[in-house]
Parts: sequence; structure tokens; C-alpha cells
Amino acid sequence: MLNKYISLISKRVVDGYKPIRIPSKNDNIIIAMSSGVDSSVAALLYARQYPNVRGIYMQNWSNSQSLDDPAKEPCYEKDWRDVRKVAKYLNIPVEKVNFEKDYWLDVFEPMLKNYELGLTPNPDVGCNRFVKFGRLKIYLDEKYGIDNYYLITGHYSRILEVEEKENEFHLLRGYYKSKDQSYYLSQINTQILCQTLLPVGHLTKPEVRELASYYELPTATKPDSQGICFVNNSQHGKFKNFLKHYLPQAKGDIITLHPSTGEKIKWGEHDGLWSYTLGQKVGISMPQADERYNGTWFVSRKIDETNEIVIVRGRDNAALYTDTINVQDFIHMGHNTNSLRTEIDDGIRDGTLTIQARSLQEPIQVKSCEFESNESPNIHTLKLIKPQRAIAPGQYCCLYINERVLGSGTITK
Repeated sequence: MLNKYISLISKRVVDGYKPIRIPSKNDNIIIAMSSGVDSSVAALLYARQYPNVRGIYMQNWSNSQSLDDPAKEPCYEKDWRDVRKVAKYLNIPVEKVNFEKDYWLDVFEPMLKNYELGLTPNPDVGCNRFVKFGRLKIYLDEKYGIDNYYLITGHYSRILEVEEKENEFHLLRGYYKSKDQSYYLSQINTQILCQTLLPVGHLTKPEVRELASYYELPTATKPDSQGICFVNNSQHGKFKNFLKHYLPQAKGDIITLHPSTGEKIKWGEHDGLWSYTLGQKVGISMPQADERYNGTWFVSRKIDETNEIVIVRGRDNAALYTDTINVQDFIHMGHNTNSLRTEIDDGIRDGTLTIQARSLQEPIQVKSCEFESNESPNIHTLKLIKPQRAIAPGQYCCLYINERVLGSGTITK
């Protein structure tokens, strides 16, 4: 069974790219183990073939304030226990490293600051950039030597070498599109691509489950994790309550605007601009007997100057749609920053340039791109082929050429 899937991974090729790399027999292979079935199968694929396989578990969060019940066992302790079970089963050593300080400073605090500004950040992108593929690389470089190991993770994405360019590696969408995680990896350092392998990205989720069940891995039936690490499964859907622990209350009005006069009508209050995101349904009481106000209402704007949230009626209200996105701080995942403008121009011309403003979103074709200046390769404005709903400032805009990730930047408007 294992040889069947190893062969399958090597045969699932992408036009213009070499098959997934095969490490040498005695290479150092480090498996980033999260306690889930995906990283467990990634470990399985190498533990049975190579003698120098080691697991590593990153503890990035342990603040008990994030739990509804502080007496309950923290999720990181359960995860670490599951990681040790898998490592013991596969007969590989495993260590735990603590990167909580890095996570707090580089991911969590910036996230809070952005929420306080009324933005909608994505901490998973920052976690991959600064911790899982950032701080971890520094740790592994110090322990094993620079370029003296392969890092393996269980992400549903692919890293492949360009067929006609030696040592040029690109990040690609996962083979199994309904689990593709390339969006979350769109800001990792390009330099780590040459020593990172994502074998699970060449498989489907059912295939991963089949492998785990066949080899009776301890995590074979473990449910997929939901949400982000500091809001565990028991808190799914309670993120707003979690943020109240860390963000100051800044009450403001929830209003509608008269389409002609701009007159404001107050309908309720919010706890802060961070408490709602664009496109979100607003659960406040509206006069359903009045045909002007019955139906469901959604957030269309946040007015920072007056601390007001504007709502509109109907999920498909035109005010919720835009075909223009402003982007800043774009990180290009190419080897030559100056090539970004050419790649974008070529992608627009042949219709292969698309964006995603959320993970698993249907790719949206880009119509045109304006740069900060004639000389600058930095993106300023993207025009989409058709309007899209609820694209919120603070989210990441990830650019693709066909399957390849060009990089991402933060949406500002």
C-alpha cells in the first residue's frame, strides 16, 4: 500500500515542473507534526524508508484564557500526546519546541492591532510566514546546519522544481482542490522552498485517510481541526467572544444610510469595529412589518472616523460587491522581484492571472493591474473581471498564474 502511494505521488506531475524530489537515503528529514492525520501520514511516507527521520512539534499557544473552561485539558497537551503516539508507532524520535513568544509578537499582537483598526486579518498566513516556516527554519538551521535537512509538512500544497531552471522552486496549489492550502503559504520565504517537501499535497483527503487507516495510525480517525490554534474546536463560532478578552470595548452605532440624502438611521450598537466583518449577517431586530426594512441585513461598510457600521438589506446587495482591490506590502514568491511586472502582464494577457481573497475561494480572473509607479514592481490596484462579494480590508490577496502562487499582499480598500 505504501509503495503504491509513493509511486502515485511521483507520477502526479504538473506541466513545466519536475516530479517531487526524492531525498537521498541518509538525508536528515524533519517532519513538522501537528497531531492531525495529514502530518501523521506525511511522517509515515518517510519513516518507513529513511533512517534519519525525526518529528518536531511546535507549541505556539497555551494561554488558558482562550478556553471556555480553564479546568479542561489545554488542546496543546492533547496534541502533544497524539504526536508522541504517532512517533512511537512509527519508531521515530520526536521533540517539542516552544515558539509561543514568536507567535505572540509576530502573529497575535499584529492580529489584535488590525482587528482594533476594524480590519479582517488572517493569522494563519502570518503563522506560516513567521513561525512554521520562519522561526522553525532558524531553529533547524542551528541544529542541523543550513541546507542540511528536508522539512516535511502535511499541507495540501505542492513545491516543485521548474523543469528548465535548475534550483528554481515554485509553490503550487494542492492536487486536491477542495483542501488546497496554498493561500495560507503565500507569504513564506522563497529560500525555504528548495528544502521543503509537501507530499500530502499530491494526494486527496480520502487517500490520506485510507493510508492512515490501512496502517492503523493513532490519528487515523481524528477529525480535522477547525479554526486557529488559540480558538479550539469547542469554541468554534465564538471568536468574537474570544477577542473581547484582548480588545477594548469601543461601542458605536449600527446604521443605514438613505440612498439619496445619506441620512443616517440608527438600528443598534456594536462593541467595536472589530466585532463585525464586511458581508457578515447582522443579528439585530429590524421592523419586519415594514417592507422597507424586512429581510436579512449585512455589513457593507465600516466608517472609522465616526466608529459606525453601515448595513444593507439582502445578501446580494450591490453595496457588498466590488471589482477593484487596492493592495499593499505584496510579497513576491519569485526568484527575481523585477520579474513580477512581466509575469503579471503576461498573465493578464493570456487570462491565467487570478486572485483569491480567501482560502478555497473560486479563483477570480484579473482584468488589469496598476503598479505604485512606472518603475516600481509593487502592486497598487487590481481590477477584476467581475465584481466579488465581501472582500474585506485586512485580508490577503493571493495571486496565481495557473497553479503557481505568485505571492500575496494585504487588501487596503
